[in-house]
Amino acid sequence: MSKFDPYDHLNIKMNPDGTVTRLLKFPSVDTNSDLNSGDAVATKDVTLDAQKGTSLRIYLPTKFNSNNDSKVAVDRSKTLPIIVFFQGCSWVLFGAKYFKLHLSLCYQACNVPVIIVLVDYRLAPENRLPAQYEDAMDALLWLKSQALDPNGEPWLKKHADFTRCFLYGSDNGGNIVFNAALRAVDIDLNPLKIVGLIMNQPLFGGKQRSKSELNFATDQVLPLPVLDLLWELALPKGTDRDHRYCNPMCEGPHMNKLSSFQRRLVFGFGMDPLIDRQQEFVQMLVTHGVQVEAHFDEVGFHGIDIVDNRRAIALHNIIKQFICG
Repeated sequence: MSKFDPYDHLNIKMNPDGTVTRLLKFPSVDTNSDLNSGDAVATKDVTLDAQKGTSLRIYLPTKFNSNNDSKVAVDRSKTLPIIVFFQGCSWVLFGAKYFKLHLSLCYQACNVPVIIVLVDYRLAPENRLPAQYEDAMDALLWLKSQALDPNGEPWLKKHADFTRCFLYGSDNGGNIVFNAALRAVDIDLNPLKIVGLIMNQPLFGGKQRSKSELNFATDQVLPLPVLDLLWELALPKGTDRDHRYCNPMCEGPHMNKLSSFQRRLVFGFGMDPLIDRQQEFVQMLVTHGVQVEAHFDEVGFHGIDIVDNRRAIALHNIIKQFICG
């Protein structure tokens, strides 16, 4: 029997200079910024930081599904909430323009409806943490600048409600949401106002193995050797998995900021090796007085909403209620 190789599992190859070669090429989707094309959602790309190589993709609904499932034109006299979205790529795998993610965000944009700003942040190990948190803050400060600039991004100036901004992330994107929210506590983002945080199966870890990690050590999606490798590639060199970027349950200065958090929506599934950490995370927030709406389903694995459309639609509907409630 051949030895399990986490690099093979992730389809990456380590290079001598510390970078990785990503052997899988995920198909991407081009934008269509024509508001009159007939598409339910128009999209455009905007450079965030040319030097860092980061960008944003904006999703603007032109139509949405009403309660009777007929196509209804968006009321252009009303502004829409903003979702700032961070994709789940386990820190290392792919950028934000993956076609399946694109389709999911188009569905969400027109179904709520909401404007989505997708952050194409830097990947590890070429850019280790906290680079991704810095990219998240760049995106929030960019949104603030658009709100203040009379000649700011026209889609946002005309259609966005900057006082209703939600941060949403899956997998490691949920981790980014948590750490971006911590940083945002100390920054004046006015008139941008973050009113909610959405974390779908957030990626956390720790040196001490959790029960669910041991129970699902040979999980097909996130076996233990793969989890260990992901943190080895993402964390700052010289740190371990009890660093606050990985394990927010460890005591640290971030604990003093938790009481300032906005209401949260957290998803988890019972067959995910990360489920114990996600539940412990929710308990930590509740202990610090944070309003948390937690949806933990006993049946389901990590990333199930990517491959199961019924689960994806159910998740989208819960998110819609959270945003519109």
